[in-house]
Amino acid sequence: MAHDTKNLRNIGIIAHIDAGKTTVTERMLFYSGFTHRMGEVDKGTTTTDFDPEEQQRGITIYSACVHFPWKDFTINLIDTPGHVDFTAEVERSLRVLDGGVVVFSAREGVEAQSETVWRQADKYRVPRIAFINKLDREGADFYGTLEEIRNRLNCKPVPVILPVGQGPAHTRDPFRGLIDLIAMKMLTFTLPEGVEIVESEIPPEMQDDAELWRSQMLDQLSMCNDELMELLMNDAPVPEALIRKTLREAALHNLVVPLLCGSALNKTGVQTLLDAVCAYLPSPLDMPPVEGLNPKKKDVKITRKPKSDEPFCGLVFKIVADTHGDLHYVRIYSGRLKANSRVLNPGNDKKENVPQLWRIQADERKQVDAVEAGDIIGIIGLRQSITGDTLCDAHDPILLESIQFPETVISMAIEPESSTERKKLADVLEMMKRQDPTFRARENEETGQTLISGMGELHLEVIKHRLLRDYKLNVRVHKPRVSYRESIQKAVEVTGECHRTMSGQAHFARLTIRMEPFAASPMPIAVPTSEVAAQLAPAYLNAAMEVLSELGQGGGMLGFPLMHVKTTVLSGQTHETESNELAFRLAAADTFNKGLKDAGIVILEPIMNIEVTVPDENLGDIVSDLQQRRAVIHRTHNRSGRTIIEAQAPLANLFGYSNAMRGLSQGRATCTMEPAAYGPAPQELLDGFM
Repeated sequence: MAHDTKNLRNIGIIAHIDAGKTTVTERMLFYSGFTHRMGEVDKGTTTTDFDPEEQQRGITIYSACVHFPWKDFTINLIDTPGHVDFTAEVERSLRVLDGGVVVFSAREGVEAQSETVWRQADKYRVPRIAFINKLDREGADFYGTLEEIRNRLNCKPVPVILPVGQGPAHTRDPFRGLIDLIAMKMLTFTLPEGVEIVESEIPPEMQDDAELWRSQMLDQLSMCNDELMELLMNDAPVPEALIRKTLREAALHNLVVPLLCGSALNKTGVQTLLDAVCAYLPSPLDMPPVEGLNPKKKDVKITRKPKSDEPFCGLVFKIVADTHGDLHYVRIYSGRLKANSRVLNPGNDKKENVPQLWRIQADERKQVDAVEAGDIIGIIGLRQSITGDTLCDAHDPILLESIQFPETVISMAIEPESSTERKKLADVLEMMKRQDPTFRARENEETGQTLISGMGELHLEVIKHRLLRDYKLNVRVHKPRVSYRESIQKAVEVTGECHRTMSGQAHFARLTIRMEPFAASPMPIAVPTSEVAAQLAPAYLNAAMEVLSELGQGGGMLGFPLMHVKTTVLSGQTHETESNELAFRLAAADTFNKGLKDAGIVILEPIMNIEVTVPDENLGDIVSDLQQRRAVIHRTHNRSGRTIIEAQAPLANLFGYSNAMRGLSQGRATCTMEPAAYGPAPQELLDGFM
């Protein structure tokens, strides 16, 4: 399908779990003609949730890409998960998308994961549209959700659509249509499929409200356009075209967020959302040139414009592992990529063959011969590239910024039943690590167990089911456990040395370091002072720094990974004939171990942000249970007759919390969790490890 880059939209559907992302996506695919029936999440018949685990649970686990037309436009859409355990899928999607549609439930409003995905979009400066969904639900509150978006997300939402009524059909004022504040028309969608949109005059009882909200919309937009402001000051009519142009320009610069509404399940408002995607979200040509570094001169910046006549460059943002050949999802930032061509991976300085290009349609694929700048494509045949790697023209290399993923917080041990299963398990785990950047696996040689780590209980449960169901592995699975970290209590200065004879040759080196807690960097870092850099030969200093960095990346005194530790090399001492690189390596190891011992151990445990929505009558039981789990409650507020508790609690005390919470509330409470930070664990936990 050929397309004009100006009319191409690369968008993601992002939201809190159960806000209706996948239903919105299904309706978009149906109204665009991509599918001929509407898939339903509850029936497991959706296009993008094609994995058996997704269909069984009724949630999105893996981001899925679909390419479809809408009027004169072409849309690459990525449907992302809402559950925080699969936040990596959102992270890597936002890294390569040009725009986002953020879906909110009119009943639940702005929830914990809503804030998380909004922050992720802020991080990558992604222009976005807000869509308030589920207006036909009991307790729907469009205006309350609008205020929460404005206050909790620190943005400027501009409603361009208002709902006519709210709530289900049996209520006094049910949701029955939309008011377009730009065209000043009422829109109704003819059921059962909502394909036909009927325009009519705004009902008299809503005329005043509509004019008030239109006036507020124009006031907000006048701050972004002098011509519009001048028309308003002269009480002159404002043309629709000028409103849409101003709204687009403001949205592209993240000055405002166009806000629409509807009910995807009730087949209302999705076509207007598609129109807004094309009208207000950017094409690849609207995005600034992508920036990268010269691989051979890392301090030299390079830019690439989103044009097909520029040298080729793209970013691998997702891998679907397969025994017959991995499928790499690549965003093309510049140039043109052809099948059967050869490209460079500048990160590892290796050439890659590109034998096949595939247009990805959820779980189906269509082979193509070439792809232009701005597009998203699948490549089969890459062997040396992983998620976050750059691919580029070998004659014009550029290294793009990679994708950073959060650290794992929870682990689980698995044991193969036999040596045959051990080899098979190792192969499967390697495949899964290529596919999921937040999944870790390592073997404990002493126990024979393999430790797998992930982002939460659900993440590990999905991985366990894949091992047992998809790969038919005979493995024993143990209960999940917390991934602890180590740090140090205080700053110390220590001196270590190597003064020994090996194979008849004397070796001497002495190093002094300062080791201190360092909150600014989660990963341990090692740096030399300018004095020691002038004092020691570069080969000696480099050897010492290499060992200090390696030891920092390894485990602490108790074997847990180190965090928040800075090691500074203060001075070194050499001997005329006995000093060498090996001596400085040994002296560095001695110094590092002394520093850890003298600085004292702190065990760090993962702390989770937890948000619980509970009926008022169950509030006391839920709060009491949270306090017993060492939770610190930061805030409670009321919404639609339910109390929302925002708290932080150690992950170790939250295993099985969802079941306990449902039991205390007769199944009426809901909760979400996400990693917040690592914090000091109680002394008794440290005593248990010593």
